Amino acid sequence: MGYYSNVARGFFGGPATRAVKFLIWVNIAVFVLQMIADLAGVRFLVFTFALIPRRVTHEFTVWQFFTYMFLHGGVFHILFNMITLYMFGNELERYWGTLRFSRYYLITGIGAGLCSWVAALDSRAAIIGASGAIYGVLLAYGLLFPNRIVYLNFLLPIKVKWLVLIMGVVAFFSSLSGGQPGVAHVAHLGGMLVGLLMLRGKRWIVRLAEYRERRRREMLKRQFEVYYGDIRRKIDEEKKGPTVH
Repeated sequence: MGYYSNVARGFFGGPATRAVKFLIWVNIAVFVLQMIADLAGVRFLVFTFALIPRRVTHEFTVWQFFTYMFLHGGVFHILFNMITLYMFGNELERYWGTLRFSRYYLITGIGAGLCSWVAALDSRAAIIGASGAIYGVLLAYGLLFPNRIVYLNFLLPIKVKWLVLIMGVVAFFSSLSGGQPGVAHVAHLGGMLVGLLMLRGKRWIVRLAEYRERRRREMLKRQFEVYYGDIRRKIDEEKKGPTVH
């Protein structure tokens, strides 16, 4: 990603910020525990902390909406998520501050999990990964810095807004068609949707309230015009006096 005069700094997202650094280390630590558990033949971590919609529906394992974000399905899975978090999350945290960034990251991740659960209430499939929150981070970056240039696959220059749009469209159609096995596209799309509501929802609510207020005033105006018109007609009739035949 090269959007500063300092190419190295631009590509790698600048110095690691506090929340991004913490999230990366937590994800790595959990992934190491997963590998150790897999070598020992223990499935406790995934069964207990992955998001399994059927368990949430029937056993009320609501903590999984939070914990699933810190589990990953392989080296490339966690590598992609953490690199993306580092490249885009650092600047967001510097722009927003640690508290707001952390809140946004967690809410989009939990929201993505909720979307996946609603889409398949009785599914036994285990959903893991920070991708929902990562897609939320990408969306926020695209809205705040739409014309920044990133390099798709490190080769093709593209504006962030188009990259986010492409990824959103891919996630949407993949969620409809089933997509690649093992990839929770609904979570990807859910992270974007929740992020969009967080960033633009208040503005939409204000606009909706303003629209409804305009409609109310227009209706009152029309009612008044009808009422006033009736009064004027009565006054005009009284002024004319009785009709002589």
